[in-house]
Amino acid sequence: MTQVNLRKAAIVGCGFVGASSAFALMQSGLFSELVLIDNDRRKAEGEALDISHGLPFARPMDIYAGGYDDAADAAVIIVTAGAAQKPGETRLDLVQKNVAIMKSIMAELRPRHCQGILLVVANPVDILTQAAILHSGMPENRVIGSGTVLDTARLKFMLGEHLSVDSRSVHAFIIGEHGDSEIAAWSSANVSGVPLHDFCEMRGYFQHEKAMHEIAASVKNSAYEIIERKHATYYGVAMTVKRICEAIVRDEKSILPISSMLHGECGIEGVALSMPAIVGKEGMEGHVPIRLNEAEQRALRQSAEKLKEIAQKEIQ
Repeated sequence: MTQVNLRKAAIVGCGFVGASSAFALMQSGLFSELVLIDNDRRKAEGEALDISHGLPFARPMDIYAGGYDDAADAAVIIVTAGAAQKPGETRLDLVQKNVAIMKSIMAELRPRHCQGILLVVANPVDILTQAAILHSGMPENRVIGSGTVLDTARLKFMLGEHLSVDSRSVHAFIIGEHGDSEIAAWSSANVSGVPLHDFCEMRGYFQHEKAMHEIAASVKNSAYEIIERKHATYYGVAMTVKRICEAIVRDEKSILPISSMLHGECGIEGVALSMPAIVGKEGMEGHVPIRLNEAEQRALRQSAEKLKEIAQKEIQ
């Protein structure tokens, strides 16, 4: 059995998201070794060389292009490979082609008996996380998706802007699908412990329903707006990858809305989607229940049913 190297990460897929994630991890100081894997070996070599030239301004690190054998002992294997979302496409439109890509990657990783954490970032991330669990042979807790960690960051950012307050003091989650059926969990949202509505009124805002609707819609449509303007999103998700890797490598037990399998939580069974979870060196170490009103619970179950229907049809 391969011993895990806690100072090593692997990235599978060197497109915009993979390369940006590699750059973010280089700057983070979390790892001393980073292997980049791509079907286009020269692309991986070019990215490794380009990022390596920044090392004199960062920390010593070995960044190189490699193969799946090089990923076997990585503490975190980050899968970004997949067809990119185009203007006008939803994340779920990518299902068939990206499930096929995920299966091919898992066919390479499975015989290598990787003991690290598999972090799925490619879209549709919930479906692909479930496909990775099914085809990797790894325990469920060690296969997670980036889920709605970025959507949640977008929500915090927009609420911070709206209220003129540091977004790091905003505590709120986007849950469910990383996509069009995602839910803003307003019932549990607060700013530094103060219920959101109360804090809004402290700042002079009283039209709660209107503001909640507009902010939730802006969060949900953020990726579409960025893709329409620059054809891809990658900086925000690269920072998301860095944040999740921090929680794993440092065994932080951080609570993040990653995508993982649910077994009875909120009445949902056998589907991967995002709920707040404790993230540490073992991957997903347990879900954290949050307060949801009846409408939010109903929307979450509808989101789960939508994903389950697609998963049953596409990932066997």
